[in-house]
Amino acid sequence: MENFKTKLTRVKTFIFDVDGVLTDGSLILMPDGEQLRTMNIKDGYAMQLAVKKGYKVAVISGRKSEGVLKRLHGLGIYDVYLGSDDKIETYKEFIMTYDINPDEILYMGDDIPDYEVMKLIGVPTCPSDSVQEIKDISIYVSDKNGGKGCVRDVIEQVMRVQGMW
Repeated sequence: MENFKTKLTRVKTFIFDVDGVLTDGSLILMPDGEQLRTMNIKDGYAMQLAVKKGYKVAVISGRKSEGVLKRLHGLGIYDVYLGSDDKIETYKEFIMTYDINPDEILYMGDDIPDYEVMKLIGVPTCPSDSVQEIKDISIYVSDKNGGKGCVRDVIEQVMRVQGMW
């Protein structure tokens, strides 16, 4: 079986979940019902750098959030699929739109809604605080929790292996 670092040499596309990956999964509930999340600034730096270096970066999440959308657009990420009821269908549309080879995708998810997509791609990864089912199918488990630098961890590793960091 091919090792993790060898697989990273082929990665051209990153796909991330939001809650539990780009955020720590916590919500601050405001009196008006608005739900606030926090994102890691180092994850954001790595994502925008990946875009600038020519990698395709996408986000697929089951939840909708105008704040998340604005943050990602501000990083130069426009393949943002929020409110996805079926991540498999969203994933298939995304790869067909850009003619992406699944073996060249690194996907980071943390919970059961990510499971089926993660089984279809070349480099399934997850934060250290993911559910066990996701850890079991991941070829790499970051030593960082969701929202605490796990996205920077995998992007930096890919870019370093490819001489792009």
